[in-house]
Amino acid sequence: MSEKAVELFRASIPVFQALSDSARQDIILLLAEKEPLTVNEIANESTLSRPAISHHLKILRDQKLVQIEQKGTQRYYSLALSEAVELLKSLLATVEAECL
Repeated sequence: MSEKAVELFRASIPVFQALSDSARQDIILLLAEKEPLTVNEIANESTLSRPAISHHLKILRDQKLVQIEQKGTQRYYSLALSEAVELLKSLLATVEAECL
C-alpha cells in the first residue's frame, strides 16, 4: 500500500472512531431528519442525559461532523459532513485503485 493510502487511512481513523458509537450514530440520524436542533431538543429525543449528549456532540464537532449556529442564547446543531465525506471518498478511491 502506498504512503498516500496509509496517510489517508490514518487521517480517517478519528472519523471512524467518532462514527463507531451508537449514540453518536443516533445523533447524526436525528440531525439528518430534523436539523437544526439544540442540545435539549436532542436530549428529548434520546435516552441519554443532556451532559452525555453534549459530550457526544463535542466529539462530533471535533471531527467536523456537526456544526453550531448561535442564535441568541441558543446553540443549534446541524450536520457538517462534507469534509469527512471527501476524506472517506479519497480513502476509498485510493484503496480501490491500489488494492483491487
